[in-house]
Amino acid sequence: MEELLEKVRNCRRCKLWRTRKNPVIGSGDINADIMLIGEAPGRNEDIEGIPFVGAAGEILDELLSSINLNREKVYIANILKCRPPGNRDPSREEIDACTPHLDRQIELIKPKIVVTLGNFATRYTLEKFGFKPESIGRIHGKIFDVKDRNSKIVPVYHPASALYNPGIKGLMLDDFRVIGDLIDKYKVS
Repeated sequence: MEELLEKVRNCRRCKLWRTRKNPVIGSGDINADIMLIGEAPGRNEDIEGIPFVGAAGEILDELLSSINLNREKVYIANILKCRPPGNRDPSREEIDACTPHLDRQIELIKPKIVVTLGNFATRYTLEKFGFKPESIGRIHGKIFDVKDRNSKIVPVYHPASALYNPGIKGLMLDDFRVIGDLIDKYKVS
């Protein structure tokens, strides 16, 4: 993991390194059975170098707490490791440049449950493991079985969506109950 951290710190594969303050590589337990994948760092994350530290992070903490988890028991990463200016959507070029780092994180952590947060993380992760991606609105809370890895993928809405649409929080809590049930069923820690 240290080698990967150094690669990301020195990465120049896209232009985002020019405007970042800190790369946001990931945080949490590198031996976790549960990995959460978001989209990209926001302003607060860029300043602190840690994923989900702003308002969306507070919602994520609440969602984790609803199934008796906390950040120390999971690993959190993003598709992009550097903040897109103005929090714009990641470009295809940026995703292609950055996802080898995410792929390596997945290889190192070997999660049993991958929770994708939002459309970008869901689309990339499902395609990577051979599934046809659909919009998060259609597939949130569904379980995708990655047989050759003995793992599951559970897409959920991005926590930031609850900031703009408070009604979605109930759906997110339901989706996290699905994750909690998986944890219980497969004795994941």
